[in-house]
Amino acid sequence: MTEQTQFPPFWYNLLLSCIKPLYRSRVKKRSGHLADYQDEVRERFGGFQTAKNQNVIWFHAVSVGETNAAQPLIAHYLKLGQAVLVTNTTRTGQARAKSLFLEHYPELFQAVFLPVDQRDLIEQFISHYQPQILLLMETELWPNLLACVHQRQIPQLLLNARLSEKSAKGYAKFKRLTSPMLQQLDFIAAQDQASKQRFVDLGKSNKQVEVLGNVKFDMSMPEQFLQQAEQFKQDWSLYDRHIIVLASTHAPEEAQLLNALKPHLQQNPQLLCIVVPRHPERFQEVFNEIKSLDLSVQRRSLDQAIDASTQVYLADSMGEMWLWFALAQVAYVGGSLNEPGGGHNILEPIATDVATVLGKNYFNFQTIVDEFVSHDAVLVASDANHAVAHMMDLINDPSRRQQQVDRAQQILHANQGAVERHITLIDRYIKVENRKAESTMSESAL
Repeated sequence: MTEQTQFPPFWYNLLLSCIKPLYRSRVKKRSGHLADYQDEVRERFGGFQTAKNQNVIWFHAVSVGETNAAQPLIAHYLKLGQAVLVTNTTRTGQARAKSLFLEHYPELFQAVFLPVDQRDLIEQFISHYQPQILLLMETELWPNLLACVHQRQIPQLLLNARLSEKSAKGYAKFKRLTSPMLQQLDFIAAQDQASKQRFVDLGKSNKQVEVLGNVKFDMSMPEQFLQQAEQFKQDWSLYDRHIIVLASTHAPEEAQLLNALKPHLQQNPQLLCIVVPRHPERFQEVFNEIKSLDLSVQRRSLDQAIDASTQVYLADSMGEMWLWFALAQVAYVGGSLNEPGGGHNILEPIATDVATVLGKNYFNFQTIVDEFVSHDAVLVASDANHAVAHMMDLINDPSRRQQQVDRAQQILHANQGAVERHITLIDRYIKVENRKAESTMSESAL
């Protein structure tokens, strides 16, 4: 890395200083009632957690989707005994990261919030945690972050990168920010050819962008959730229940879908709907919506069990999405009927052998969904009534449901292998002395 570091223009830092109080107020509004609120404030605005390790592999994953994408990569390095630091932007993302790794790797794994993108905070953060490499998941680019990492001559890679046409147009409007950020990335591993071309069109060298595929196709359910699901099936007598999960839902999806599902829930006592809202600040709001429909509801946050009379289970917890998919036969993936929508990742339920339905507004995952749609491997609904009709058809016709699951599995398996390609790329940038140490340890063990 010999190029001179380009820090963002004055107006960017001025704008950031102006909106920082608003951001802090938003954090307080969203998290101020929670016990770990002060920890979150320190991590976002300065005064960091004690670093467990140094020379860490640093993954930045914005939220749940990016954390899930990073899961097999993080697991690979933790299993090798390499310390990993994960930063997130959202509470849900951090909760997912901790639920996946903290218990099994308490000394090697650490998850904290990414601080606000101010130069002094980022420089303090880097000095505090001493990363050897920064691995950014998908498309999370912050000007000061990339500039500070580049100035320290720390390799930084954009992994599993996707760039929609809409996002590319947005980046193109701010070339004074976008161009330096792209130039300071050592390499971009794109999900698909369309994303690669958009990065190249924005000015990234063609030699520094390669299509490595989407690591989400390689994801699999962590064993801990599979075991927990089996325990719940026994404890809560769920083996004979017909279970639908409404996953990562937004307003007004819950109200619309539950209203359409209500007659089916009333007519069929074996039918159970698990609702998993996308944002934790909406948990109480969704609970109130369920009660207003006069449906029997239990809550995960109160550690309530599902019993024979339960019609709706509100999964108002964080980091447990795999668990709910493991219990279900059919899933609706949210954020796709609301406006403007955009959708969420369909690969999690598919990887769990769950027949999947989503709404028509799935442009955030256009390439992935279109491939499954073209093979009748997922069903797309135009509105809530249509979505419920699809879900009930799949619940009531096990043969049809299994055929859809089998088609989805074929596509999933055909697209796998990206994790191995990403690991090969990352290993090219990990410090030579660390690889030599690992090699020496391996030889000693022989």
